[in-house]
Amino acid sequence: MNISQAAAQAERPPKTIRYYEEIGLVTPTRRRDNRYRDYSKREIHVLRFVARARGLGFPVEECRSLVALYGDTTRKSADVKEIALRRVADIDLKQEELRSMRATLSELANKCHGDDRPDCPILNEFADGPENAHD
Repeated sequence: MNISQAAAQAERPPKTIRYYEEIGLVTPTRRRDNRYRDYSKREIHVLRFVARARGLGFPVEECRSLVALYGDTTRKSADVKEIALRRVADIDLKQEELRSMRATLSELANKCHGDDRPDCPILNEFADGPENAHD
């Protein structure tokens, strides 16, 4: 099938599929006489696989490792689990960073009067940093 059909099947834009091809993540094994890409069902399966992994936040390089492991019949599930647990740790770290950002923004919003006066501790914080913020 052509790239538009492959994109519809994989639920990805053609631009994304072209990018995955450019970086060697997926490569159509066939080209038509007119040199257009011709994606097989297996390649569509890999595109969906990558889409699911990307949807869980795996970076492209880890997707490459996961695709390689998926195709390796001698793989160890421990290798896959290690990649998944690293991703969980990354998510945990990101959640903590987001909690901290939320707390800081909430504190700044609470300090701001939100009225017609020009003085704004939120902007002061951004301009001066926490050590020089004015109330």
